Amino acid sequence: MAAPLRSLAVVGTGLIGASAGLAARRAGVAHVSGWDPDSEALGVAAERGAVDAAGSLAEAVGGADLVLVAVPVAELPAQVRATLDLVAEASTVTDVGSTKGPVCAAAGGDVRFVGGHPICGAETRGPARATAELFDDATWFLTPLAGTEPDRFRVVHGFVTALGGRPVAIDPVAHDRLVSVTSHLPHALANLLLNQAGAARVDGHDPLAAAGGSLRDMTRIAGANPRIWVDIFLDNREALAAALAEHRGRVEQLEAALERSDGGFLARWIAEAGGNRLRMLGTAYEDPGALQRLRIHIPDRPNVLAGIFQALGAERINVEDFEMEHVSTERGGTLTVLVGGEAEAARAVALLEAQGYGVVSAPVIDE
Repeated sequence: MAAPLRSLAVVGTGLIGASAGLAARRAGVAHVSGWDPDSEALGVAAERGAVDAAGSLAEAVGGADLVLVAVPVAELPAQVRATLDLVAEASTVTDVGSTKGPVCAAAGGDVRFVGGHPICGAETRGPARATAELFDDATWFLTPLAGTEPDRFRVVHGFVTALGGRPVAIDPVAHDRLVSVTSHLPHALANLLLNQAGAARVDGHDPLAAAGGSLRDMTRIAGANPRIWVDIFLDNREALAAALAEHRGRVEQLEAALERSDGGFLARWIAEAGGNRLRMLGTAYEDPGALQRLRIHIPDRPNVLAGIFQALGAERINVEDFEMEHVSTERGGTLTVLVGGEAEAARAVALLEAQGYGVVSAPVIDE
């Protein structure tokens, strides 16, 4: 941190807020207070050691060097405004909202406020799932305003860095346009795809019963918590509508290419997508071109995952990433792991097949 942060107040003790409290304690912040209108969530966060529970918002934020507001998007503008009305002049306030336009507007140019948005969502929620590692190496957007005091920005920048995040400054309007493409549009399209597949039968066949890996991979985020995503879609509706309009234009280009049987366009279009995917993966992995994806069919029984990872670890096969999809108690599920390099993948396949697992391996980029 630019200067030692002595005290943090967390307003809202869900997954993000409680994780921030745990990460702050890990970073050496001496006092972390917390407040939440949901007394049950606050109690769980306190039991986990994420925060010291306060009896009121005023008690939580009083005298804090930094206040982190981590409430649902629809509540953020009012909560940030209420917090700014309570905190001392020396305190700095930030938030973790997925959209920045409305909350920055609610701050009203207050020099004590620096908007923020950590890109580290999880499919779980609530303080019981909180972890200090949630922010490790995560991009954390900061949206200072024209009147933001440099010292305030340094406080939040240092805090984010101390928690393991990578702070990136961006204009609030540009932020909302960016996440409309990188986050909100994918969520909207995942819901569209799954609703289209589930809307009708094809000659008596249920498309969902015949779904392959492509549909499952593309719709993993469909059906995400509507209490959160309705607010996000509406809060960023203008930018999302613009992204959908651009998407519609690209769909029309594809339709026109199919109509005229334009194989050349299709080949260039697919190659362009492959190049863009490689660029995207390059931000997350050191050598994305070497990544191999292993899909492992596993039964639904205790300790299967632990056994697989222990076996891979014993052979020093590094798992770059993994994802679990549970189908049913009877059918088990699919564990997908990423490893670097064909040789590593071949060793992993041989090891797992020797243990009786069915494994399909393929390059990530060439799929």
